[in-house]
Amino acid sequence: MSANTCCPVVELRQYTLRPGARDTLIELFEREFIESQEALGMRIIGTFRDLDNPDRFVWLRGFDDMDSRALQLQQFYRGPVWQEHRDAANATMIDSDDVLLLRPAAASSGFNLTGLARRTDGAGSAAAEIIAANIYHLPPGSEAGFVRFFYDTVAPTLTEHRFNIIGSFVTEHHPNTFPPLPVREDANVFVCFTSTADKTAAESVSDALSSQLSDRIVGKPEAHLLEPTGRSLLRT
Repeated sequence: MSANTCCPVVELRQYTLRPGARDTLIELFEREFIESQEALGMRIIGTFRDLDNPDRFVWLRGFDDMDSRALQLQQFYRGPVWQEHRDAANATMIDSDDVLLLRPAAASSGFNLTGLARRTDGAGSAAAEIIAANIYHLPPGSEAGFVRFFYDTVAPTLTEHRFNIIGSFVTEHHPNTFPPLPVREDANVFVCFTSTADKTAAESVSDALSSQLSDRIVGKPEAHLLEPTGRSLLRT
């Protein structure tokens, strides 16, 4: 793990919300759930609107290790901030169980948050770039070979098309250390996060990558185009 990257354990959380409730949850989340979690040692890496689904909220949460995750989640979800606001948060949600537990695919492939500063409020202009999260489901035991192929063959294509790879991850198969929050324990994935200013280009490249990788994956890839919210730390 590189000293400049965060974090050894990452949750990719995708919430399906009640129609029209996304901005309500974002306002509550940014006001109450960022600093209160980070004070316990977690890192709220990024919060996003899914550009293709107005009822999906996506966020990334990081931990130092699985033991820390267990302790910090217990402290937060049994603590006063969540207890006070959980009913309001849960009222916006239909499903909050679509969660991938991840670790960096390589020593230096985690998110580099060096020099990034979170806004004190959500005001201001939107982020200049959008973030694409591409999720590829892998056959068991193929992770190492897939990662090598991706960086040897696919990454140069992304760079050529001016896509910035900001993180790549594989499934963390450690048993879930906080069972009250389910994760997709049957998942075996490679997740690549890229940034670009061009939504149409991001869609085209996602399609091209899916075709290029089709004989190395199982099932259909998941592609999400994400717009950082006002207080998202990860914005480009």
